Amino acid sequence: MSRVVDRHRYAQLSTAEVGERDAFAYWREMICATFVRLVAEPVEGARFTGSIEHVPVGDVELSTVVAGGQHVRRTSGLIAEGTEEYLLASIQVEGRGRVEQDGRIAELSAGEMAFYDSTRPYALHFDDPFHQLVVQVPKRELWVRDTRGLTSRTLGTGTPGAVVAAFFRSLSDTVATSPDGGVGLVPHALGLLSAAATYAGGSAPAHDAAETLVRQRVLDFLRRNLFDPSLDADAVAKACNVSRRTLYRILGDEGAATRLRRMRIERARELLAADRSRPVGWVATACGFETESGFYRAFRAATGETPAEYRRRCGTAGQ
Repeated sequence: MSRVVDRHRYAQLSTAEVGERDAFAYWREMICATFVRLVAEPVEGARFTGSIEHVPVGDVELSTVVAGGQHVRRTSGLIAEGTEEYLLASIQVEGRGRVEQDGRIAELSAGEMAFYDSTRPYALHFDDPFHQLVVQVPKRELWVRDTRGLTSRTLGTGTPGAVVAAFFRSLSDTVATSPDGGVGLVPHALGLLSAAATYAGGSAPAHDAAETLVRQRVLDFLRRNLFDPSLDADAVAKACNVSRRTLYRILGDEGAATRLRRMRIERARELLAADRSRPVGWVATACGFETESGFYRAFRAATGETPAEYRRRCGTAGQ
């Protein structure tokens, strides 16, 4: 059974579509169709299963890979046969992996990422089952031109890699449920990826790239802590290691308080629609509002309806 993937369309692929004897042969076809032409071998002694969820967002391709142990190589011969020129980033979600290219080895554990370039030989090693998000972008779309110094370098906690990994995981989840939800974020995604690549190559990101990383760090912090009613601009600036002036510059005219309120309302809408058995007061607390009455006022001002009216409308729409 042959598998063709349209890079511009969402696709779910799985070895469950074939019998156990054919699983890895089918897997080879899957990874070659989704990424670039590759050779692969399974880790011996284990029944192999694998799945790929492919989510295109403009020129950015996001592929969630969950599979058994294997060794994957991109050889000089395969490179000579094709014209693909991509920069790829593996973001480790679960398990461990190794990326080898340009004489270096990047060891990856959960939350870490590494780059590799499709125009030169590379190898990926997974001794055990793993879960990764692979980001694939045409090299022409990135600010970085010479990639030889940035491949196979582990980017984890305390580096731009952590910010970029969190962003792309969130983007992948968003687009998987709402195909058009991430299109407007493509320039932002390319800027973040370029900034991380520049850092991996040993250079400080350019001003615009550095500011993009700071902005994303601030937004991630707000999203993780929006349940805290005491959160204010000073606390955000301190936690993100920026000045208040920088904070207001990167958030634009709305500032930290307005952005936080908008994120809280967005989260409240998600919770109200997801579980209609939850009391409105619980939703208010979970979203960082000090009082239920304050939540009502803010929600109505933002949406034009009360939480109860919004919940009823969502329930009716779902019938």
